[in-house]
Amino acid sequence: MIRIHNSLTGEKQPLQPIEPGALRMYVCGLTVYDYVHIGHARMLLVFDMVSRYLRHRGFRLTYVRNITDIDDKIIRRAAANGEPVEALTQRFIDAMNEDGERLGLLRPDHEPRATHYLPQIIAMVEQLLAKDYAYLAANGDVMYAVAHFPGYGRLSGKRLADLRAGARVEVDEAKRDPLDFVLWKHAKTGEPSWPSPWGPGRPGWHIECSAMSTTLLGTHFDLHGGGLDLKFPHHENEIAQSCAASGERFVNVWMHNGFVNVDDEKMSKSLGNFFTLREVFPRLRHPEVLRYFLLASHYRGPINYSLEQLDQADAALGRLYTALRELPVLAPATNEYGERFHQSMDDDFNTPEALAVLQTLAREVNSAKAAGDHQRAAGLAAELTALGSVLGLFTIPPAQWFRLAKPALSEEGSGAVATGMAPRIDDEEVEARIAARAAARRAKNWAESDRIRDELAAAGIVLEDKPGGATTWRRA
Repeated sequence: MIRIHNSLTGEKQPLQPIEPGALRMYVCGLTVYDYVHIGHARMLLVFDMVSRYLRHRGFRLTYVRNITDIDDKIIRRAAANGEPVEALTQRFIDAMNEDGERLGLLRPDHEPRATHYLPQIIAMVEQLLAKDYAYLAANGDVMYAVAHFPGYGRLSGKRLADLRAGARVEVDEAKRDPLDFVLWKHAKTGEPSWPSPWGPGRPGWHIECSAMSTTLLGTHFDLHGGGLDLKFPHHENEIAQSCAASGERFVNVWMHNGFVNVDDEKMSKSLGNFFTLREVFPRLRHPEVLRYFLLASHYRGPINYSLEQLDQADAALGRLYTALRELPVLAPATNEYGERFHQSMDDDFNTPEALAVLQTLAREVNSAKAAGDHQRAAGLAAELTALGSVLGLFTIPPAQWFRLAKPALSEEGSGAVATGMAPRIDDEEVEARIAARAAARRAKNWAESDRIRDELAAAGIVLEDKPGGATTWRRA
């Protein structure tokens, strides 16, 4: 049985679908005004992993991940760029999807945009007004009355009295309570707006997710996820809005992934340690290295991004690909490794333990190879491939992995940059030089054979001579 840590209760609990055999999951996605950074990548990958595993375990999963395409930051960025909001958001949605594909993310079943759900948002605001959970403020905004919802603070463990004591003084006096938040913002000059019963305006951030999730998944669904930074106030406010509007529970299990630190410091633009995937990918042999790195830590804990950690992920993933080299493709056979893998993943998606199972299995493959038991090695390798695929690994053939160059990096914080490298030799040229070396060896021209080997080695090409005269190669 799968057990998941529920942020609402603070405990692991058995996953009990509302509808037998089916699950509905909503994840708060990105506000699209810039490129995807490594903090975003962790959230996206965590819930990609969760969705993959739930489907692997036989659940019929409906996975919804939203896009916020109207927001103060979006409006400011579009104005600074001198471009329409729609052009800005579409450009970064396209970039997000391109980066996600490189990282091996599967697309969610639904990817709603806030601006496409304005009727549903307006209808939910009307419900909250009718039930006296909201009010029209003097400045034209529609506000949620936090004090009218008795359960406010349960998710985050915060008390209203403590929150009020720490609340900053509002510049305007529109709010009845400093904790009240905006459901509908009145239109400001030069900003995008839409008609509503309260005049032109646009939705507040929190109401978007409540309206989109309940429209697509119903007023009560199984799982809701997002980054730890959203736990308060965003998810707390979602609960208050959704439960007040429908009178139902809203979500059974809340999941939150931990933060990404950079060289043991919180990632932030002000510290200069803020990296987008488009900056990180060129530093890697393959984007799958970043995927392995992110999976190597439990999703709920913090993760430290550094050059050393990326190197370790590259080496660890390389060991798995090494075990899979030069073995035939067979149907996997169920064995104790599969059972251990599932036990790890069933325990709150414990990917570090699951990867440890894969590394142990890889050692068994190598031992079988060394003993000459190629049939057993091939069977174990098939199991390794099948289990790794559950986590989105092994997306390229093993032979191709070893022909990918690992960029030479210099330490510059975690903004490791490519340093001077020997000119890259393409695969066709490598094969041609190996053929020339083979000809030299047949002619017993050992000096020429050694010269070609040394020349290739200087370019980062490692040759491996096999029994029978065949030569394979890989990039160092």
